[in-house]
Amino acid sequence: MPNPVLIACAHGTNNADGRARINQVRAEIAALRPGLDVLEAYVDVQDPALPDVVGSLPEGAAAVVVPLLLSVGYHVRVDIAEAVASRPGLLAADPLGPDPRLARLLHERLGTLGGSAVTGEEWGIVLAAAGSSNPEAAGSVEALAEDLRGLRSEPVLAGYGASAQPSVPDAVAALRERGCTHVAIASYLLAPGYFHDQLGLAGADLVSAPLLPSPLMAELALERFDAAVG
Repeated sequence: MPNPVLIACAHGTNNADGRARINQVRAEIAALRPGLDVLEAYVDVQDPALPDVVGSLPEGAAAVVVPLLLSVGYHVRVDIAEAVASRPGLLAADPLGPDPRLARLLHERLGTLGGSAVTGEEWGIVLAAAGSSNPEAAGSVEALAEDLRGLRSEPVLAGYGASAQPSVPDAVAALRERGCTHVAIASYLLAPGYFHDQLGLAGADLVSAPLLPSPLMAELALERFDAAVG
């Protein structure tokens, strides 16, 4: 069988900065693995759509679809799974998360929040994910939240942008009800776009930057690719 190509499949966004950051991930994957063909594909919003990319592969070509997504969910379990099942020689890799290194990256993005008994300030953190109705997706976010708790002194509560509870605004409110005078949102999102914009409306005092740019994403993508091939 010929060497497989890597189809780096992202969600897609109308945000120009978000598009640029995903493009950078694909470029970093190619730079880390010279000779590996890295193809572009999306499950929503942008072209080329994943089914079209799969359909354009030469006959007999082998490929691994690597989700540039942070957890399992509809796009992984349905969109990517159906594309992979549509022809022989294709494999689906796991998404990029959860992974303890992502928790460390979130920890770095948040920085030192402060707070002390003298001033009466106490911070709480909402780990904000896009959300999915898939229970496995919520489980992966909770696993990441547990990793983050191991790195932080502040209480950490998961919140979701859609399709799961609690919502990010509800999680912010819940931390305030627990006595947190300040709340920070840890953006568990890859890049700027609609969901990240919504975080600024959730009532928190601080919102961290998205995970990209970071060389970690390309490293994780190649690890998922190698695991699928292996």
